[in-house]
Amino acid sequence: MAKIRWTREAEYWLKDIYDYISEDNPTAAARVVEGIYERAQDIARFPKIGHRYDAILDREVRILLYGHYRIAYLLRSTGDIDVLGVFHGALDIERYLI
Repeated sequence: MAKIRWTREAEYWLKDIYDYISEDNPTAAARVVEGIYERAQDIARFPKIGHRYDAILDREVRILLYGHYRIAYLLRSTGDIDVLGVFHGALDIERYLI
């Protein structure tokens, strides 16, 4: 099974998501962040589960959906996975990945 590494940027996004939701409901915030984390674990078992992000051609970047969020990850040639970020569906993801 592949190893998943969360980049600092991805950890920042998770914290930002938690902070935003927890202003109104800390319990819901924890549930959302835990759900995102658990969904990302599916990548270790099924690395190509997400759709390929075609805006980046020189690396295999993929996007996996969880509710309103997109988990962007990089498949490394070693088989390991780097989670690059977690983005709300309303955000222009190209601003952050390209």
